[in-house]
Amino acid sequence: MITTIFKKSTPINYTLTVLLLLVFYFLYLFQEHKPTVSQADTLQKAAIFCLLLASLFICNFIAKKNALTKNSSYVILFFVLLLLFFPLVLKNLNLIIANFFILLAMRRLVSLQTLKAPKEKVFDASLWIFVASLFHFWAILFIVLVYVSIIFHVSRDYRNWLLPFVAFFTVAVFFVCYSLLVHQPIIARFREVTQLSFDLDYFTNIYQNLALSIFAVLAVYFVFNAIFTLTNRPLNLQASYKKMIFAFFIGIAIFVLSPEKNSDILLFTFFPISVMATNSIEYSQATMKNEIVLALSIIAAIGCFFTQL
Repeated sequence: MITTIFKKSTPINYTLTVLLLLVFYFLYLFQEHKPTVSQADTLQKAAIFCLLLASLFICNFIAKKNALTKNSSYVILFFVLLLLFFPLVLKNLNLIIANFFILLAMRRLVSLQTLKAPKEKVFDASLWIFVASLFHFWAILFIVLVYVSIIFHVSRDYRNWLLPFVAFFTVAVFFVCYSLLVHQPIIARFREVTQLSFDLDYFTNIYQNLALSIFAVLAVYFVFNAIFTLTNRPLNLQASYKKMIFAFFIGIAIFVLSPEKNSDILLFTFFPISVMATNSIEYSQATMKNEIVLALSIIAAIGCFFTQL
């Protein structure tokens, strides 16, 4: 029943998903119980929702444009469900901005499979990743995905290996100019953002632990399914699916290295998991299993959301 609803990409499915995001976003805002809300606070909340909405449709565009999924709406549905697992992400503007730029980078990297304008795509992807690192430094680890993509598609041209350095210096120059303009101490700022920690004591709340545990189970299920069924995918798309797997593990590495172990840092894994979850459903012939997996995902996501309010 549920799989049938989202099996096709229709305006109704998109509307349902956007409404789902809108409803839960406002539920999260209402639970804050702030007596007064400033204009700046209102603008920030509106910006967060707009960025989440834009991220949602970028995910859908990447998946459809590059044939990562069939003609379904599962990707955007899973992306919203994963947001519900960790509602703290709904107020982290910097992280949402960083993830938005990472999605723009992944859009260029996945499209490298066409071999059209590869240098522009490598440069653009690198540029977006370095811009993302200005909002969450460890997002810079996604530069590994750039070199993985180069190895898969355009490794013979040495200039492609140098383009990320050009992108780095481009962003660095603008960052230094901005820092000098606003009198920001560059070295102190660099030391602050490059801190790392392997401490996992953040999750002291039982409901956060529960959400993380359920998320981990679902992630492991979808990732291992993607790995073991990779050879069954179309040969020309296998490199793109490998990028999704690499992107997931890079997202996990960012979570592990980040000094603040907030659950919202797992946002970087949401898109690759959404694609792998969609593939798990679309390529499986076991209809009942798909219904159970999707129903349990929805129940778990909504349950985790309300227990953390």
